[in-house]
Amino acid sequence: MFLAVAKRAPASWPAFLLVAVLVLPGCGLLRPAPEPTPANASGADGTQVMPSEAAAKDADKSERDGRRDNFTVEVRGPDPARELLETHLDLQRYRRLDDLSLAEISRLMAAAEPNARQLLGTLGYFTPTLTLELQDTPGGERADHAILITVEPGPITRVGEVKLDFSGAIAAENSQAERRRQAIERNWSLRSGAEFTQSGWDGAKSAAQRQLTARRYPLGRIADSRAQVDADRQLADLGVQFDSGPAYRFGDLQIRGSERYSPLNAVRIAQLPTGQEYDQQKLLDTQARLASSGFYESVFLTLDTDGTDPQNVPVIAQVREAPLQKLVFGVGYTTDTGPRLSVDHIHNKIPLLDWRAVSRLSLDNKNQSLGTSLFGLLDARLWRWFGSGLVQRERSGSFDVLSGSLRYGRSKSTDHIDRSYFAQYDYARSSGANAPPPASTVSLNWGWTGRYFDNNSRPRRGQGLQIEAGVGTTLLGGQYPYTRTVARWLGYVPLYQVRAGGATEAESRARRARLQLRAEAGAVVAADAAQIPSTQLFLTGGDTTVRGFGYRQIGASYVNDTTVAGRYMAVGSVELQHPIVWNGALTDFEAVAFVDTGSVADRAADFQYKVGAGGGMRWYSPVGLVQADIAHGFGEGGISIHLRLGFTF
Repeated sequence: MFLAVAKRAPASWPAFLLVAVLVLPGCGLLRPAPEPTPANASGADGTQVMPSEAAAKDADKSERDGRRDNFTVEVRGPDPARELLETHLDLQRYRRLDDLSLAEISRLMAAAEPNARQLLGTLGYFTPTLTLELQDTPGGERADHAILITVEPGPITRVGEVKLDFSGAIAAENSQAERRRQAIERNWSLRSGAEFTQSGWDGAKSAAQRQLTARRYPLGRIADSRAQVDADRQLADLGVQFDSGPAYRFGDLQIRGSERYSPLNAVRIAQLPTGQEYDQQKLLDTQARLASSGFYESVFLTLDTDGTDPQNVPVIAQVREAPLQKLVFGVGYTTDTGPRLSVDHIHNKIPLLDWRAVSRLSLDNKNQSLGTSLFGLLDARLWRWFGSGLVQRERSGSFDVLSGSLRYGRSKSTDHIDRSYFAQYDYARSSGANAPPPASTVSLNWGWTGRYFDNNSRPRRGQGLQIEAGVGTTLLGGQYPYTRTVARWLGYVPLYQVRAGGATEAESRARRARLQLRAEAGAVVAADAAQIPSTQLFLTGGDTTVRGFGYRQIGASYVNDTTVAGRYMAVGSVELQHPIVWNGALTDFEAVAFVDTGSVADRAADFQYKVGAGGGMRWYSPVGLVQADIAHGFGEGGISIHLRLGFTF
């Protein structure tokens, strides 16, 4: 049986706040880890020199009582050999034990030398020179005896010949198997001439096995491995035998544990690529789609490899269903709109229709909204009907706007592409001195979104494109036809590598700096007399558009220099993302520098671009991407801080 670990999509803001509440107060409670309990050891003559567990506890108690050590240990030599011995040498465990005689200390020193050689071998030093001295230090600050260890590591061992052998289906003489073998050999991290260490050897084998089992061969394993070290020549010849087992293809998805919700709908939500070759990422994507559908609290996917045809292996989905109804309370904060309170009511199977309903009340400093969305079951082609209604009050430019909308149509979502078409009714009424007149429209709309990133939650390369187009007519102040078009694009351009050292292609890509390019444009084309609701027009500025300016602060000029939503909009951004490498290791942080620009007007010829620039940090935290920026908006802007969580396109 092959098990894929369950993964549920977290609720971003509640999870982030929970982490902050739990982790930050706990920082002051951290304590050093206690000394490990000594294991039994023998001297050269077989005599037991280690005390009982009770004696070890007495040693810990003596430390708490401020009593002196029996002996001290000092290691002299170059790093990292010195640090390794100071941290992991078994001799360190025994220095706090009471009543050790000099003979017992001598036996401990005799056992320490092979222990030290074994430890140094993990760093690739197989011919070290070690000197151990016992010195009397009566009346010393910490102990009456001192053990001085001087280490000269000698030359480091390097990798000599590397031989990777394959058996099983991957050893077949065909182009597909050959490409997989070549990919594993190409990504092998411990190449000839590299420094040989135990951690590098273990890491290379583990990475190669993960690559082997990621596609086609879920039962792949390391059948044999060897590292033959020639200490005189300081060379280590490596050999690994990979057994791939048979190649597998996905069979049908079987839903187990479903009682309340339709198993057929679950199969359609999962979108398992039946008939295609096994791919671990596709299995995880299938699991994620089920877990994020809202119908299930947990999902475990199992590849049933016992006694089944490898070319048609069933996939078992063991699910635990979510409640029929639930309330979700949320609190959050963004620099765009300040603190936010929300209440969601979810009904997973409303009577008669069997559709899913999600209703939300959301309150923040600038927006208050109440809305409901209904989602039908998927059909055989993965299309579903949907409907929604929304009433909201928001700050739009210089005016408060009360608006409402109704929408009904069909949508389809696949791995990379979302499609929708729908009819929509909009109404908006602005309040305030010299406010625009009320407006309402009906329209027919089409939407398309394509995502082609290497990772949809943590992209480093690729691009995404979203297009919305609609045609409609105004209903108040005369009936005038109009069209509305919006296009958004986001792309990544890889640049230089930050501190070369990526062992695999994936790590090398992660270490590359990159440019994030963003462009957005919108246009509403209608007669000058047409009254278009502000919710169908454009404003920009804020965390995800032009940083350095307030949320939806950039708009078109109106009476007495007030700001209203305009008919044309253009936004562009260039952001340099620089991964942070610390002590040779890639961290979860990135530094960024950016320039944003954008404008809104009632005529494209009247564009007056606003510019914001600044820098910030990115943290790929366990609950999602945390983005923190400080920006300066030139002209009418100012210095502002922008915080947000997660990445969506």
